[in-house]
Amino acid sequence: MRVAAIDCGTNSVRLLIADIDGDVLRDVERRMEIVRLGQGVDRTGRLAPEALERTFTAMRGYAELIAKHGATAVRVVATSATRDAENRQEFVDGVRGIFGVEPEVVTGAEEAALSFTGATKGLALTTPYLVVDIGGGSTEFVVGSDRVESALSVDIGCVRLTERHLKDAGDPPSVAALEAVVADIERALDRVTDEVPVERAHTLVGLAGTVTTVAGIALGLETYDPERIHHAIVSAEKVHEVTRRLVSMTHGERSEIPVMHPGRVDVIGAGGLILDRIVRRFAFPQVVVSEHDILDGIAWSVH
Repeated sequence: MRVAAIDCGTNSVRLLIADIDGDVLRDVERRMEIVRLGQGVDRTGRLAPEALERTFTAMRGYAELIAKHGATAVRVVATSATRDAENRQEFVDGVRGIFGVEPEVVTGAEEAALSFTGATKGLALTTPYLVVDIGGGSTEFVVGSDRVESALSVDIGCVRLTERHLKDAGDPPSVAALEAVVADIERALDRVTDEVPVERAHTLVGLAGTVTTVAGIALGLETYDPERIHHAIVSAEKVHEVTRRLVSMTHGERSEIPVMHPGRVDVIGAGGLILDRIVRRFAFPQVVVSEHDILDGIAWSVH
């Protein structure tokens, strides 16, 4: 069966066209565009017209690919930025017009479950897992073995924290601004500690662009290589080292990092701090990096 999955997050919109046969998922096409749909949502509570147009432009290209490859089932999932927006109906109407299906603005719990499925299907490490999906507007924490046992979505993400604290904080950002980011992260992790049994987890699995970018830097890659990054193991010390480098660099210096996508240059510092504080707070010795995430979970869900 050939399926198409679209994940519309706060920072990026992604497409996976895949063939699913039993327990095997084979990529036909995997695409990602940085559209910054969540631009200003934390401040205004609304999706900006220019952000919507960037997103719809990327989606029109995806619709052409879906038609070209003949996918028979399509599911569009939208997450944090769209959940938070007063004018999300504009987004819903635009997506329906492009793909002919209703986009699903999923809850944090649904997002967590899809991420868990995508990340852990076929993973054979010591369970339970703590799956952490660091997005643009939110971060999901999921504990489970072969299914979700506990999950929580908290409103810390690389775009949200950058807009809140780092946008006008200097280049590189001031110590005070970085401390404000960390304070927000720690408050969110207090909730995680109270509501999710993280202490049960044996293996930390990290997902999404922040984690894969930090892994690419830690591995010293000269080009972004998903095959090298997928299931790479990055030590806690390396996470701390890379994060320290990122928050002390200028925008120009970060843009020259070989594995850095241009759309992540301004938000990677906040994203790195989220990963760094998770590793510190919960004392994991390492993070297992997954290139498979909510997008794969969406694909499995329409099978």
